[in-house]
Amino acid sequence: MPMSRISLLKGKSPEYLAALSHSLHRAMVEAFNVPEKDRFQVITQHQASELVFDRDYESPAGPRSDDFVLIHITTGKPRSTEIKQAFYRRLVELLAEAPGLRPRDVMVVLSSSQGDDWSFSGGAPAASLWRPA
Repeated sequence: MPMSRISLLKGKSPEYLAALSHSLHRAMVEAFNVPEKDRFQVITQHQASELVFDRDYESPAGPRSDDFVLIHITTGKPRSTEIKQAFYRRLVELLAEAPGLRPRDVMVVLSSSQGDDWSFSGGAPAASLWRPA
């Protein structure tokens, strides 16, 4: 039950955004054990003054470009360090394939939450559906 917020600079085509969305979801399905139909994403394109990022911070491969993407994922259950690392690797691989992002331009922030922090529909808490891994 992840919820993803994807932030990037304005100007990308609908096809680029679809590839970004698809690659993120595919990485979550493959490396995070997320069900295929569990896809909730918000993509926001910002003016340059609205997405502030350091081009060099913790980026040993070189500076970030204007293609920088910040992905914040709220997960419904915690994952092990090994699973997170596999997810990060798979995500940048897939994003390099489509839409063509350089790994240095991808930043991911993960947050976990409890089942009762979610309501999928009808005002009912998701805690009844909560199944820790």
